[in-house]
Amino acid sequence: MATVGPDSLLIALVTAVSVGAVFTIQVAREFINFGAGNIVGGVLAIALTRELAPVLTAVVLAGRVGSAFAAEIGTMRVTEQIDALLMLRTDPVDYLVVPRVIACGIMLPILTLLSLVTGMIGGLIVATSIYNLSESSFIDSVRSFLGNWDIISALIKAFCFGIFIAVIGCNWGLTTTGGAKGVGQSTTTAVVTALLIIFVSNFFLSWILFRGTGNTSFFPGGK
Repeated sequence: MATVGPDSLLIALVTAVSVGAVFTIQVAREFINFGAGNIVGGVLAIALTRELAPVLTAVVLAGRVGSAFAAEIGTMRVTEQIDALLMLRTDPVDYLVVPRVIACGIMLPILTLLSLVTGMIGGLIVATSIYNLSESSFIDSVRSFLGNWDIISALIKAFCFGIFIAVIGCNWGLTTTGGAKGVGQSTTTAVVTALLIIFVSNFFLSWILFRGTGNTSFFPGGK
């Protein structure tokens, strides 16, 4: 959990604040031209919560944590440490994989929430300092647009992405062959596979969570 969470916090927050600031730069001018500058904060909140925060945080962790899992377990495989665990009647999955899956499943939603807050701060700074938008109108639009279901859906996505990253990284590590070269290949393949699964699963999760209208009306404030 320390490796997935605190050790990855800085890079996740830097990514989030950059994305929030850039997104605001891209949309604020157009919205102001159409006389809709007062909804910039709400649009940013929806975009960050539903898509950008969980997806980009997962991408960062896939590159940092997924590759580390694959390399670490792959090295254990080619140096016969996995065989030693089997000789000691220790299940490698229980000993090596399950703790990593649990850590990613717990920490990625937390990182996503922190990234969401940081991204909103970055967008707020750009909106107020560059485009002279009112801080109160920015925050009011966030409250108007953002519902409970949006935050819940972000946590659901982040949890799923965390599980995918850990399982894929550990799986490629456990199936590593071919010495040091095999470790490198497994690490690269684990990252590429994790990124592909994140993007593909994001479509299906978005379709399930947000398809149609009125599916979340039973959540207070649901949008």
